[in-house]
Amino acid sequence: MRVGFAGLGRMGQHMARNLVRAGFDVTVWNRNADKAKTLADETGCAIADTPADLATASDVVLTMLADDAASENVHLGPDGLFAGKGAHTIIQMGTMSPDHITLLRHQSPAAITIIDAPVSGATQAARDASLMIMAGCSQTEAAAVAPVLAAMGREVIYLDQPGAGAVMKLAVNALIHGINQTLAEALTLAQAVGIAPARAFDVIEASAACAPMLKYRRPLYLNEADNEVTFTVALARKDMEVTAALARHYGTSMPQGEATLQKLCDAEAAGYGARDMAAMLDFMKREKP
Repeated sequence: MRVGFAGLGRMGQHMARNLVRAGFDVTVWNRNADKAKTLADETGCAIADTPADLATASDVVLTMLADDAASENVHLGPDGLFAGKGAHTIIQMGTMSPDHITLLRHQSPAAITIIDAPVSGATQAARDASLMIMAGCSQTEAAAVAPVLAAMGREVIYLDQPGAGAVMKLAVNALIHGINQTLAEALTLAQAVGIAPARAFDVIEASAACAPMLKYRRPLYLNEADNEVTFTVALARKDMEVTAALARHYGTSMPQGEATLQKLCDAEAAGYGARDMAAMLDFMKREKP
């Protein structure tokens, strides 16, 4: 199967690499062409000059893009994916709004199926092909692309309706960002009374409150500067903005989500936008009540 991949950021480069390892005929495109060349030199995958060329060279195209605006440009631009001839399925794996998935479904050529299938898991999970994938379709509808998804993830959960993957990704990320904020507050409190951060983290890790993300992100919380960025404050703010807007649209209350969003906005305004979301710990230490 010919597989195209658009978006070689922190997650996408690992996902594309795993597709090559699984034996697929992979072609990549990235806005920054240097990243595509680096991956091609390493893996032997092909490079497309434009998203349209990527769609023409592929049976299935996967996208791992930052937001709705980036995705809209890659799909609907004059040299976008929808201008290509060849791909029968395009799978959105980034964090998008359900409205954007609806837009793509309405604008896509009749021969192309759009599936929203975002992922849960950090860069290590992307590297290890152990992502959890939330697919906005039935298992039957995804049968033809199941081997492609299996090359990147440990589990695919089928949600049976278009856009449901996008909604669940936002819901999961809202929980993650809430945990991140609460952890920052808890560690700040512990440190204020003289408990060393590592010892406080030992207690949290051994407690009923520990989520898996806390274990694999421990090095970032305890020494952010010496670890690579995995998920920025700016991206977390974007996620929470989209999630809060979705909650308001459906008339559901999300007070903790709104509070988390406000703190992320405050941190970004203070210059934390490009730092890992673990930097919320540093931000909370500096913030005064």
